[in-house]
Amino acid sequence: MQDEIALTVAAPPMRSAGTPSVGLALGAGGARGFAQIPVIEAFDELGIKPVAIAGSSMGAILGAGMAAGMTGREIRDYVVETIGHRATVLSRLWGLGPATMRDALGGFKLGQFNLERILKAFLPKEIPHEFSELDIPFKAIATDYYGQCEVVCETGDLHPALAASAAIPALFMPIHRDGRLMVDGGIFNPVPYEHLSGVADIIVGVDVVGGPDTAGSFVPNRIDSLLGATQLLMQSNIALKMKLCQPDIYLRPEVNAFRVLDLLKARQIIEVNEVIKDQFKRELEARIEDFIRH
Repeated sequence: MQDEIALTVAAPPMRSAGTPSVGLALGAGGARGFAQIPVIEAFDELGIKPVAIAGSSMGAILGAGMAAGMTGREIRDYVVETIGHRATVLSRLWGLGPATMRDALGGFKLGQFNLERILKAFLPKEIPHEFSELDIPFKAIATDYYGQCEVVCETGDLHPALAASAAIPALFMPIHRDGRLMVDGGIFNPVPYEHLSGVADIIVGVDVVGGPDTAGSFVPNRIDSLLGATQLLMQSNIALKMKLCQPDIYLRPEVNAFRVLDLLKARQIIEVNEVIKDQFKRELEARIEDFIRH
């Protein structure tokens, strides 16, 4: 991993005349990932489109929507009206076919859920089936389970790549893609900003990994313990990578109050992090002005 990062950092940034180009890396975090939607909205309000997007896990799914041309507001509305609405979630799952829903999902036990089938029921129609159909170059990060390395998916079938990037171990079945068995991209690379080095003048990374609720004193259940321990490992990974290379702008929305599986709290997660939008806009505008002056 360190060798890959060092090679990426060594690539010279692509300079542009006039207004600088911006790349966006969206991070892994399950439901916490919804906190990144105000950042996407900030791009729309500034009239800026990233020249490239990279994403891990939930960041890959949101990034694919943005790369497909969806606005931040459209992504917000879709998330709140579908994933954030219990009746809609049940309806869409039931729409897979009541007689075969158990088989379609891979069973009703944690670790057996078939994320590829689930995404088929929930991805917005705007997200195409092929990487080549996206409006903005996009990279989805997954983890090769047996290869013990990260995999950058940027060509071919998009939907299986998104499922591979978001297949949280112990919750979802691994995904077979290109002869590899893949799991959540956040395991190896929670905020894949280094994959935008040499592509954009200004690189923005968004970290929604968070950690166990700092205000909590209760003993977590098995799933929360597993996810919390994974968050700690991911933060350790991020801390090491930040010593090797850093993006120009690094955002950490407030996510610790929410659990990784708090999907039905999508609206609250987004609204709590509205404040980051204006903060980010000011920081990005300052970076752009500084780039133009120099």
